Amino acid sequence: MIKEIEINLLPEDLVSQEVIKRAIAKKTGIKLIDILSCEVIRRSIDARKKPISYRVKLSLNLQDKKEKMETSNEQSFQLPENETSLNKREYKDVHNSKPIIVIGAGPAGLFASLKLIEKGLKPIIIERGQSVSERKIDIAQIVRQREVNAESNWCFGEGGAGTFSDGKLYTRSNKRGNIDEVLDIFIEHGADKDIKIEAHAHIGTDKLSSIIKNIRKTIEEFGGEYHFNTKVVDFITKDNKIKGVITQNGDKIEADNVILATGHSARDIYYLFDEKKWALQAKPFAMGVRIEHPQELINQIQYHSSNYSKLLPPASYTLAYNNNGRGVFSFCMCPGGMIIPASTNNGELVVNGMSNSLRSSPFANSGMVVSVNEQDAKEFSKYGALSLMKLQEDAEKKMFEAAEKSIAAPAQRLTDFLKNTPSSALSPTSYLCGVVPTNLNKVLPKFISSSLHNAFKDFGRKMKGFITHEANLIGLESRTSSPVRIPRDKETLQHIQISGLYPCGEGAGLAGGITSSAIDGINIANKIAELNK
Repeated sequence: MIKEIEINLLPEDLVSQEVIKRAIAKKTGIKLIDILSCEVIRRSIDARKKPISYRVKLSLNLQDKKEKMETSNEQSFQLPENETSLNKREYKDVHNSKPIIVIGAGPAGLFASLKLIEKGLKPIIIERGQSVSERKIDIAQIVRQREVNAESNWCFGEGGAGTFSDGKLYTRSNKRGNIDEVLDIFIEHGADKDIKIEAHAHIGTDKLSSIIKNIRKTIEEFGGEYHFNTKVVDFITKDNKIKGVITQNGDKIEADNVILATGHSARDIYYLFDEKKWALQAKPFAMGVRIEHPQELINQIQYHSSNYSKLLPPASYTLAYNNNGRGVFSFCMCPGGMIIPASTNNGELVVNGMSNSLRSSPFANSGMVVSVNEQDAKEFSKYGALSLMKLQEDAEKKMFEAAEKSIAAPAQRLTDFLKNTPSSALSPTSYLCGVVPTNLNKVLPKFISSSLHNAFKDFGRKMKGFITHEANLIGLESRTSSPVRIPRDKETLQHIQISGLYPCGEGAGLAGGITSSAIDGINIANKIAELNK
């Protein structure tokens, strides 16, 4: 007999299945001998009060009375710990199948490609950046040489921006598609099975790289193609129908269907659409700074100096504040992480957060961002649908100027920011490219700095100890999502003007994060297969 229950368990109760079973028996009154096996379905930390515990959803395999009589002399069977069911995909040989161009090898493009192969269609992946291995070399050069390769960096290249991030898989709503399918594919290609259990699952940059390579092996094995270091600079159309693309070398690649999955930082694509007068829309986004604390301090705040701290993962937080109708919130919080330079061009200053699977860094960082809408970009209104992108670009250039025209990041102690005074010295930081003491109040747009002031005071009340001289603010956090939306038809999922062109993922302003982008890619591939029967 299978029964699902939800109970709170202490961290020490989760060390093995036998210990879990004893804790279940103690808390529920179910006899230990009747619990044949148990499987953790869902797990999240409940730190609202002492003692800190895990809220756990479990599937129990119980022996009923009849079974007990029949099997009293038989050895009970136990499922392996963390057993999860995977729906193995049936990929088809597509070496000679109909080609579908996929621009971009991020989550949207890769998951679209896998689904296309399932449907018997051949993905031709065109990626402006390098393979993930070569990309790591380019990223190391950014740190060493302080120069950004505009085509291969923390945002562009195989795996997309998500490869060098925390690898968060937070989307849990199935409204857009089958989340379990996405998680299963990650597991099939090397991710830990626990991503199906944890409420706030993450993979980690160190593991994502090998997973992305394994996905490439699958795609190429069944006939898909990759073209790295290949930038799409134009589209081939006839009578408002897509016919292919033109690359930076002048090569033409033909196909009747093109998936556009270029990510939220491919401004050249937005400029190209604008030049062609293809429909675009300004899309609200969020912008602000990265805040960095010692991880131990966040642990103390969130875990209330619990005796179980050593059994718990590095603590995280989620914060939000309404500043007279304008949202201010934490974004992409990275416990045990580091702050990275995420610029895609020289002459701009952008930062982001990332962490490895173990989250073992002594620092905790998070974006602290303010919602931005078209009303905030009035001085850029002449750019129409690109007005918010121009505001974003302008803020990044000003931050670069404040950094003395380098990728050393402008920074300020949180306490000094709230006093509106320059920092004479800064706390230790994980940012590898150096920091420049700066009064961020004078560099950030006024509406952002004032909103952050009010929000930080509120966050300090919610998390005692959050406001401290040990915390640094580092700018600029601006690539939270795309400031442009590429509209598509709700039924066909094609661009509203150009048939056969499928805007997809974060770059289209239609997803946010790894999971939702992957789901969007799957949905696009399913639609293409449906229309090409």
